Amino acid sequence: MKNLFLLAMLGLMTVACSKVPAGNVGVKVFLLGGNKGVDSEVLGVGRYWVGINEELYIYPTFQQTRAYTQEKSDDYGDESFTFQTSEGMVCNMDLGVTFSIERDKISTLFQKYRKGVDEIQSVVIKNAIRDSLVSITSKMPVESVYGEGKAEMIAQVEKEVKESLKSNGINVEKVYLIGSVRLPRNVVEALNSKIEATQRAQQRENELREAEAQAKKTVAEAEGKAKSMIAIAEAESKANSLKIKTLTAELIQYEAIQRWDGHLSQVSGGAIPFLNLNVK
Repeated sequence: MKNLFLLAMLGLMTVACSKVPAGNVGVKVFLLGGNKGVDSEVLGVGRYWVGINEELYIYPTFQQTRAYTQEKSDDYGDESFTFQTSEGMVCNMDLGVTFSIERDKISTLFQKYRKGVDEIQSVVIKNAIRDSLVSITSKMPVESVYGEGKAEMIAQVEKEVKESLKSNGINVEKVYLIGSVRLPRNVVEALNSKIEATQRAQQRENELREAEAQAKKTVAEAEGKAKSMIAIAEAESKANSLKIKTLTAELIQYEAIQRWDGHLSQVSGGAIPFLNLNVK
């Protein structure tokens, strides 16, 4: 009987003994009595006795990632973010966050929120992201949210969330977009049509600039060719003028003799060319 009692006590002690695993910190909470609240001692890695009047919360101190998506799972429902643009357009998006909790501020964190790490992710961090997102997008047109301003919007949300949670011991490292911004189908189609029209106009403008550049190139080539021909003609004209000025009867006869092969023409209608015979 005594052995059974000892075994029962040993089993009870084993059940009441809780473990703080590596990479985590524990916070012991008193549920009843004058000590109700948070134990001032933060528990490191190891096994601890947790009585019936106590509860142990485990907080990871390593980097964690949480995705807030529209897709439902066994653990979470629709956690996506809905907001309005400056025109009052209702939009929706999925966001993710990467964060860690400072070990030295875990006790203070629990005293403020009275929540475990799952509740902090689902409530504290999510609310901070939602509040920042709603505030920022309310000043942005839908085209900017859907298009070129999207990256700047996420960066601004990340900055504000980091600042708001830092003092509580929550270090937000990154807020990021998952997928794309969700808009009503008719709005998406209208925006896409506008984007396509802008791209076509830009393409036509580029083609026009290319055609103008090609035309200028052709004109320049033609002008260059014309100037070249004029220069050649002027050079030939000057050369001919010089030749005419230096041309004499004696030079002509000399050149003809130089080119003569010694045979007289078989048909001659007059004087023998370039021969001047002074026979008396």
